[in-house]
Amino acid sequence: MLKSFRLNEMEMYIADNGTVTMQNLCNHFDVSISTVRQDVSRLVLKGAVKKVYGGVSSVRTNQMVPFEERKARNFNHKQAIGKKAADLLKNHDIVFIDSGTTTMHVIEHIPLEKKVTILTHSMSAIHAAIPHDHVELIVLPGKMDRKTNSFLTADLRYLEQYNITVALMAATGISASGDVTNSSIIEHEIKRKAVKKSERAYLLVDSSKFQRVALVTYAHLNQFTAVITDEGVSPDVSKLIHEAEIELQVSNI
Repeated sequence: MLKSFRLNEMEMYIADNGTVTMQNLCNHFDVSISTVRQDVSRLVLKGAVKKVYGGVSSVRTNQMVPFEERKARNFNHKQAIGKKAADLLKNHDIVFIDSGTTTMHVIEHIPLEKKVTILTHSMSAIHAAIPHDHVELIVLPGKMDRKTNSFLTADLRYLEQYNITVALMAATGISASGDVTNSSIIEHEIKRKAVKKSERAYLLVDSSKFQRVALVTYAHLNQFTAVITDEGVSPDVSKLIHEAEIELQVSNI
């Protein structure tokens, strides 16, 4: 088995089982303990697993937690992050708002004097925008996904035709190496395209999302203009953001 393939398979195996012993990995992949130690070290460096007593444990979020459950977590921090992001918008910006339980709070905080166009596939963002006359709303079509509360489409031409000045992005987790990850393999192409097309991209995440890894990577920290998070961010995460040469903006409740 090729090393790169084995590493991917090992990461998935650990994620599926939660915690496994080193010997279990030797037996399952039919490799020596020396090889397993080398592979595990690479996965630890990537931020996908962590060493525990007697073995190794996954830090990856494999399952998509229901939207309403995610919405209730760290609610006050998410509102504060949304307000800080709204303050960064300029008059006549064309803003892509990602699906997520933090990005949904941006629209309610956009000042009346700012006329902006919102481009989104998020049902929560759509509902938030409807009462606000100063916000022009463009909805990306697709099939409704209740887990993400968004419309998902495989046809990215809908997104390709629009110019995006600002992308306000969500994530399920950010790894120790700066990979920005998501739990929905269908949605990650929309996220990748939005970041790529935008003039300025902001990552809106509460501090609990750091040093976690989800199913797929859609961007790296160095593709963003800034990270907007809460005061719970650790020194290690601050260092990671600094090394990516982007700005760290901390919101206060």
